[in-house]
Amino acid sequence: MTEQGERIDAMRSQISAQIEQLDVMKRALAAQEADYRALRHAVGMDVLDKQRAGSVAAAGPGVSALPMPAAAELAASAPEPADTPTKPVGQAPQPDTRPPEVAPIFEQPGVLTPKGKWVFEPAYQFGYSSVNRVDLIGYTVIPAILIGLIDARQVKTTTQTGALAVRYGLTSRLELEVRVPYVYTHTDTISRELFTGSATDRAFAASGSGIGDVEATARYQLNVGGPDKAFYVGWLRFKSRTGKDPFEVTTDCVQRCVENVIGQPGLEATGTGLPLTLPTGSGFYSLQPGVTWLYPSDPAVFFGNVSYLYNFPRDNVTRNLLLSGKENLGKVQVGNVADISIGMGLGLNEKASISIGYDQSWVGPTKQNNKTVPGSSKYVLGTLLLGGSWRFNEKRTLNFTLGIGVTRDTPDATVTVRVPMMY
Repeated sequence: MTEQGERIDAMRSQISAQIEQLDVMKRALAAQEADYRALRHAVGMDVLDKQRAGSVAAAGPGVSALPMPAAAELAASAPEPADTPTKPVGQAPQPDTRPPEVAPIFEQPGVLTPKGKWVFEPAYQFGYSSVNRVDLIGYTVIPAILIGLIDARQVKTTTQTGALAVRYGLTSRLELEVRVPYVYTHTDTISRELFTGSATDRAFAASGSGIGDVEATARYQLNVGGPDKAFYVGWLRFKSRTGKDPFEVTTDCVQRCVENVIGQPGLEATGTGLPLTLPTGSGFYSLQPGVTWLYPSDPAVFFGNVSYLYNFPRDNVTRNLLLSGKENLGKVQVGNVADISIGMGLGLNEKASISIGYDQSWVGPTKQNNKTVPGSSKYVLGTLLLGGSWRFNEKRTLNFTLGIGVTRDTPDATVTVRVPMMY
């Protein structure tokens, strides 16, 4: 019995030592838990866990962002204060239904203005061409009608256009735009006068400036695209004829001037048939429907346009002739324009992007009294476009575009700078 009693006493001493050791461990664990809770309170994790409770209920109570053994179990069993409401944090992010932004190189933007926002876009465009005939979409010098009694060798035209476009997001998928241009243009015509016996070329200079043709455009995003799924934006543009048209300017003596001066001493038949001042508008109302498409394919975005510009004909058109007043031209219609363009954009970083593309237009001949004007024909305008974009912030962007003419009738070079600003 004595030996058994000694064994029991030894076991009791061992158990007491283990209990004391457990007490020490519990006190250490309690101290660690206190430090842990203090740290969580300092960084706000306890409030965050309570807010997340509604969205992680399936994972069980007490799920924390910084789990800790034992402490997590105690935290799960601890009651929450009654005055702290439990609620989920935020909402799931909305899917991006807007087309990706690229450096714009075409006339029509691919990304619409957000609902309720305004975009003011000042722009400057410089164009230079050196050809025998000039047909610029929007500002047309009508061939054969304006060139009369000279042998035109070369026409050098410089056009500078400052414009302000204002866009408003009517809905998340519909925007309206009004664009007001101011045009300055100068032309040097290198030619040789007929019927004068001249054997040398001369330069006839003319210029003009003023408000151009005001435009209004509506754009609507037709679908919700996404990765490997194209975005489509349909648009309709109406162009007025607020600018001075080619029939309002004074033309320097064509055939009637020659007839009037024959037999009159002191007067010579030196009519050139060229305008003394240049127009700033086309002189025709126009309607242009079109579709813009964007196809994101990481890391590039492919995009393009298809459109058709219809010029409404004008009846009872007259033009001003020097010395002989007005000449009746009857019904005049400039050629309609079919246009297609394609390009590719690449984002270099969060601020910079570049684009490259090609635009081609087919311009129909000019008709007078339902007959094609002699010397007028179809034109093909092809332009290689290079563009870059720099994003200052979410509301300011600088866009630069260089257009290089690749066909004979296209302007040699066109430089465009635009700065859209969102409010």
